[in-house]
Amino acid sequence: MTVTFANKVLAWYDRHGRKHLPWQQNTTPYRVWISEIMLQQTQVTTVIPYYERFMQRFADIQTLAAAPVDDVLHHWTGLGYYARARNLHKAAKQIMTQYNGEFPQSLDEVTSLPGIGRSTAGAILSLACGQRHAILDGNVKRVLARYYAISGWPGQKAVESTLWDYAAANTPDQRCHHYTQAMMDLGAMVCTRSKPDCDACPLQEGCLAYAQGRQSEFPGKKPKKILPVKQVNMIVILAAGQLYLIQRPPTGLWGGLYGFIETENNATAIAQQWQLTGYTVQTLEAFRHTFSHFHLDISPQVIITDRIPASQVEESRTAKWFHLYEPIEVGLAAPTTKIIDQIQRML
Repeated sequence: MTVTFANKVLAWYDRHGRKHLPWQQNTTPYRVWISEIMLQQTQVTTVIPYYERFMQRFADIQTLAAAPVDDVLHHWTGLGYYARARNLHKAAKQIMTQYNGEFPQSLDEVTSLPGIGRSTAGAILSLACGQRHAILDGNVKRVLARYYAISGWPGQKAVESTLWDYAAANTPDQRCHHYTQAMMDLGAMVCTRSKPDCDACPLQEGCLAYAQGRQSEFPGKKPKKILPVKQVNMIVILAAGQLYLIQRPPTGLWGGLYGFIETENNATAIAQQWQLTGYTVQTLEAFRHTFSHFHLDISPQVIITDRIPASQVEESRTAKWFHLYEPIEVGLAAPTTKIIDQIQRML
């Protein structure tokens, strides 16, 4: 009998696959869902401590849906791609209203939830419910692109469609949940981006990229483009040991997170606008923060004053004062955290 692609992958998984990750214990659709969203664009070793803290605070869909979005974003701070956290929160609310708090069980229902695409939905239903669904995350794309020598960048529609065809054809009827985990593991542990360990790969014999010595050519690279550069001044108001932070709009860049005043003006202009007296200005080290579509060069300045201006004592829904040396339990963008660290070292 011919040993199929799936059989080779499953035999490898039985010997070498990961079986003790936190979301593989007490497996439920909710636990797997949270892990799959966190693992988008983020490595397992980075995700694990965030996942464990998140699950401690939001143990189930009901708790997540009932929590303030600021709390959800706070527990996401440092993971990046914050739309993932906002979508988790929206989806939890949707599950409560549309599915009585029970995670839906069909692919169409799951993909209708905010932030969940076909591959993520397939992974959740396969890993948590044992359903037969193909997946196509970055690791699986790499394994299949090399095995079948599929040219082109997987972000192109035609290339992605070909990869989906192979992913679906190879997904077995039995042990689909193990096969799904195995394919992710194989890409992460063996068929890595650089220096793949082909001698340890169960698919070496049939792999076209290996046979041709062209592993580094697959999958095709995303066409390079020069990222534009933008500049912004971030002005910190530090009054009586407290930081003034403003919540950004719920959508867009750093949506829903708290940050400093962003302006083209310098600190002195902001101090005059606030009618401050008896203040000093400290310039912090400038730095670059890179997004997928542009570079942002940030120049931080700190206005230090002994008292909160009378006009700013009243907090609003979108602007609050936080003590510099106490935990700030709202969502903060990475540059905000970096600037706070600079201030704490400076003082």
